[in-house]
Amino acid sequence: MSVERHPGVSERKNPQAFDELGADARQGLQKRPQFPPAVETPHGVVSKYTNAPKWLVRNELRVGVLSCRIGFMNAFHPWQLLLVSLAGWINRHQLDVIAYIQEENKILKSKLKGKRIRFTDDERRRLAAKGKALGSRVLREVASVVTPNTILAWHRKLIAKKWDYSKRRGPGRPRVAEEIPRLTVRMALENPGWGYTTIRGRLFNLGHTVARETVRNILKEHGIVPAPERRKRIPWSTFLKSHWDSMAAADFFTVEVWSRVGLTRYYVLFFIKLSSRCVHVAGITEYPHGAWMKQIGRNVTDVVDGFLSDARYVILDRDPLYTDAFRNLLRESGIKPVRLPPRSPNLNAFAERFVRTIKEGCLDHMVFFGERSLRKAIREFLEHYHHERNHQGLENRLIDPLADVGSVVGAVECRERLGGVLRYYYRDAA
Repeated sequence: MSVERHPGVSERKNPQAFDELGADARQGLQKRPQFPPAVETPHGVVSKYTNAPKWLVRNELRVGVLSCRIGFMNAFHPWQLLLVSLAGWINRHQLDVIAYIQEENKILKSKLKGKRIRFTDDERRRLAAKGKALGSRVLREVASVVTPNTILAWHRKLIAKKWDYSKRRGPGRPRVAEEIPRLTVRMALENPGWGYTTIRGRLFNLGHTVARETVRNILKEHGIVPAPERRKRIPWSTFLKSHWDSMAAADFFTVEVWSRVGLTRYYVLFFIKLSSRCVHVAGITEYPHGAWMKQIGRNVTDVVDGFLSDARYVILDRDPLYTDAFRNLLRESGIKPVRLPPRSPNLNAFAERFVRTIKEGCLDHMVFFGERSLRKAIREFLEHYHHERNHQGLENRLIDPLADVGSVVGAVECRERLGGVLRYYYRDAA
């Protein structure tokens, strides 16, 4: 006959696992004391032992459980049973340790009185590595110092940091060599018609390989507009340099000279070549009238030995001494007079600088009696100016150096002019 078992003891959650038990285990389960079958009533299923004494029910349950344990013991070998018992003891011990540590953490956290715990990067890494192995579900049960989401976020950052190679990279794109911006700006300023591609090609000729955008960015940083805009606005300095070798300038300066009638003002007209700084005093007179100016024009434009024979432009100010006849004579000789705006001496800076040089270096240190002394002083100064004076505009070199310049052999001598007003030091080659 079929045997009915008590629901609390006989029903298994996994029947397949029950069938796979050993024969001894199944036999032990079947031999345990059984409860009578349940009776179905209008009020539900009720066991026949509902009114039985409690000690009887407890004894029946104990006997059943003992029978199950004996069945399992018969199904395993002794050493397997020993391992299972040891694993269970270790598991219970670990659970007790975890419970103690959790309680200790709660007590320590309560001592902080709401203060936030600050972790170092090393502590975050250690917690993240341990917390990832547990998973979020277990962390919710055991984590007491920080939340599980925080630990998992630290773990994600730890992974990202592992694959972070930013330290191996430099601070971005490498900067261009210091010489490249300097050359780029110089080429753009000296050549208003050169665009980005042209400048890039010129830099390649000098051994610098740069992109077109690099040239554009360099010029933009220095406030230099593109080539089409630069062509429309050519600065005065660029115009002068583009016509450097064919340009000259003219100017007057005056000197007070003692004569029989007292102080007399003399006018000195000179021309200066902008490229070489060579100066030619064209004339000295008390009365610079039109005929005198016209003759000066013939002298300086002579095709054989005229000072302006190779010039194409002459810079003049608005002084009325430059008569129409003088300017027409220059045009007939192929020289274009460039008249400056009124009151703009800075536009004739080279001529103005020579006036300051000759006055500060010579004329202001002397008193002249008669035209002859003035002419001699100017002649001596011009010799000193061309052969013995260094010029900052020419990289601190001489205009027309003598043969003994740069010699390291011989005694140092001093050549004096105008009684020591002008001095030049050199080595005696003898």
